[in-house]
Amino acid sequence: MHVLVVRHAVTAWNAAGRWQGWEDVPLSIEGEAQADRAGTILRDIDPRFDRVVASDLLRARQTAERLVAAMGQSAITITPLAIEVVEGLRERDIGAWSGKLTAEIEAQWPGWLDAWRRGELDRPPEGEYEPEFRARISTALEAITSTRQRTLVVTHGGVIRTLEVHYGTNPAPVANVSGRWFGLANGRVTPGDRVDLGSAPSASSFPDPVPVVL
Repeated sequence: MHVLVVRHAVTAWNAAGRWQGWEDVPLSIEGEAQADRAGTILRDIDPRFDRVVASDLLRARQTAERLVAAMGQSAITITPLAIEVVEGLRERDIGAWSGKLTAEIEAQWPGWLDAWRRGELDRPPEGEYEPEFRARISTALEAITSTRQRTLVVTHGGVIRTLEVHYGTNPAPVANVSGRWFGLANGRVTPGDRVDLGSAPSASSFPDPVPVVL
């Protein structure tokens, strides 16, 4: 396992229960502090990352910047602001649900959210088609894992859950600054352990660095 994929820190919309999708919402003050604490946890566990990659949406980029700053140069082999932005890692486009509260979605589209959670809808209204979303994010992750570099990826909850399904593990709710390790086994992307940087994970959640093979 050499790629740690984590969700961005909290935004004001997260706290309010407002659906974000492609809306470019910044971190809240609480989210900035949360990202700083998560970076300190990473620093104390002492992993080594050769790359930091983020979704192009602001909340992911801000989280990556604060994680790197809190980790410090001893934990990372790149300059503090050398964060690679990958558009393929952005959240699902949720179309007409963007910016709405859950109660508003349920009122305007009765039964749609339950059908969505059961996997019976292939897209939100006016949103991104499920196979296209899955292809976009899996292509991005496979390009990252193929380098075999120790990589920290900052993305979104919907991305992580869909990657879990795509690579054959049971999805679970993804809290802010939590995520999962991914790696390669016989040339195929394989999911590893879940990690929660909102608490203090054990050292065993962080596998030893692997050699860089380009």
